[in-house]
Order: sequence, then C-alpha cells, then structure tokens
Amino acid sequence: MSFKHEIAEWPEERIAARIAEADAAAVERALAREERTPADLAALLSPVAADYLEPMAKEAQRLTRWHFGRTIGMYVPLYISNICGADCVYCGYAVRSGNKERRRTLGPDEIRRECDILAGHGYRSVLLLTGEARRAVPVSEIAEAVAISREYFPSVAAEIYALDEADYATLVKHGLEGVTLYMETYHRPTYAQVHLKGEKADYDYRIDAIERAGHAGVRRLSIGALLGLYDWRQEGFWTALHGRYLQKACWRSAISVSFPRLLHVPERFGIPHLVSDRELVQLMLAMRLFLPEVGFNLSTRERADFRDGLIHLGVTMMSAGSSTRPGGYGTYGEETLEQFEIEDTRSPEEVAAVIRAAGYDPVWKDFDYAFDDAAIGEPSHQ
Repeated sequence: MSFKHEIAEWPEERIAARIAEADAAAVERALAREERTPADLAALLSPVAADYLEPMAKEAQRLTRWHFGRTIGMYVPLYISNICGADCVYCGYAVRSGNKERRRTLGPDEIRRECDILAGHGYRSVLLLTGEARRAVPVSEIAEAVAISREYFPSVAAEIYALDEADYATLVKHGLEGVTLYMETYHRPTYAQVHLKGEKADYDYRIDAIERAGHAGVRRLSIGALLGLYDWRQEGFWTALHGRYLQKACWRSAISVSFPRLLHVPERFGIPHLVSDRELVQLMLAMRLFLPEVGFNLSTRERADFRDGLIHLGVTMMSAGSSTRPGGYGTYGEETLEQFEIEDTRSPEEVAAVIRAAGYDPVWKDFDYAFDDAAIGEPSHQ
C-alpha cells in the first residue's frame, strides 16, 4: 500500500465538489464532532467556514493544549550545503535560478563551528538541510554531519533529497531521529511544471519517501505542501490525508505538519496561488481539527507579528534566529547563497520571551539521550 493509492481516490474534482457543497450546517457538524471525516475536513476548508474562524480557533486551542500542553518546541535549521542539481523554479537554490552568490558544502570542522554557535544559544534540536545534490553531498557525508551534530544536540533531523529505505536506516544508525520532506505540491500536473530537472522531478519516488523514512526507524516525520504553488484548499486536504495515512502506516513515528508559504521567489517565477494570512489561519485551524495529535511547525518564513498571533492556534514547534545560508551563523555570514529570505529575524532569546509572554513554555529539549537507542553516549557540548 502507498499513499499514491489513497490520493488517487481523492482527485481534485472530488475534493472541489465536497468543498463547494459544504454549507453552514456542515461546518457546524464538523465542529461538533470529536473525530472528523474527510467530508468534515472539506467543510472546514470551504469558503463558508471562513465565517467560523473564531469557534474553530477555540476548538483548535483546546485540542492543542489537551495533546501538547502549553509548550512550544524550539528548533533551528542548519544548512550544510546550497549546491543543487534540481531545477525547482520557485527556489533560490535551483541550478538554473540565475543566482550568482557563492555555493559551497560545509566540511566537518565548519559544521562543528556552526553547531557550537547554535548550542551556545541554548538549542537542543537542529534540522540539517542540503540542496538536491546527491553527488555533491552523498549520504555518507550527511551521515557524518548527523554524527557531528549529535555531539551537540539530542535531537537531529534532516531535510534533504529523498532516499531509499536503506539510506535512511544508515542515517538513523548515525543518530538521525527526524526527517522533514515536503511534497511541495500534491497536484501532479503542477508538480511536473515546477520541477524541471533532477531526481526531484520524480513525483512517485518523492511521495513515498517519508514513509520509507518511517519504516527505516526515523521517529519524527514532518510533511507539508509549499503553499502558493496550487490551490491551498486542495493542498491542505491532501496534506491532511497524508498525515492521517502516516499515523497508521508509520505508527511508531510522531507525525508533524509544516506550513511553508511562498513569499519570496526568484525573478523568473511568479507565485500562481498567493495565500493570504487569513487563508493560512483557516488552513491551520482545519488541519488541527482533523489531526489533533499531529505537531505543527512554523518557520521564520512568516512575519514576527503573524507568528506571534499563531502561537495560540495550534503551533507546537517554532524556529528562531534562522539562516538559510551554509555557514550563516558564524563561519561565512552572508557570503553564501541563501535559499529564501527570512521574515522573522529576531534572536532565539527574543522569540522565547514572546512565547513566555503568551503563557507558553519554550522547550529547548523534550527528551534525553538515555531514551534514544541511536545514541552511543552523552553529548560532549552542553
């Protein structure tokens, strides 16, 4: 079984029909249920539900506090390479993006320096990122980067190109415990239009990759659609279905959803389905009601004031003090090419203070090495 089979049962025409037929009564029924169906999800994503954001927000807040308490996990991205062999037209890293800034892959000593700086800010959860360049940054080098990072952080995740199950298992043996992999768009025709070159152009291989990671022993799986490439309601519906599917197929893993929204893109690309703040809020609320036990990640792509307002609406993980450049924290500064422009430039300490002011606790580490079978020993830098 594959999620491809499930998504085939929900083509865009079927979803659009369910959304179009939703009325106020359907939204109210969805709000009243404890466990919500795909039909309920369609109602909550519908234009009619835009008039119900306040009751949706109250229910989302209740569910989030019930399952996650008043905590917001803190994480930071660490780009180890901006070399890319793919041509994703929306991305600054794309091989044909036209960007002339410096491209490079960090060596072991440079990775250590970046880790040391980030650990000094209090972080205990890091997300390693690369471009789509298997030859330039092979799995063996990513495994080394994971092992180095584990000397500094109890929690190491990766957002890299899609892998086979055996390669994910190799990374797990080196200490990897999380994988983030965005489908970008679940709409197959759009996927082909925006991914023009490289392994990433293979829709079928990518859509099953996150499940392969779960079967390989990765215990945190994060998915998402790049909002703006296609209709947000359709993407939200498919993403939510994917999340529920993974809860069953990879039941040993914790599932989370991210909400990356296109705001800054290369000059050659125009955002075809720009998502407004209000639409993003409705999407997050509908997803929370459909997936009450799933974590929600929010990156520094969003404005500071907007992120602050979302703390109460289902967010469970936030990044802060981010750089999307290799070596951007202290090794190379702004010398290297960034993937996209950051909106929230506040320091991790400032973001943590805002979280506390909102009545939540910023959590830098939510488990210890003693609970991780992949760990060989205690970290040497704490």
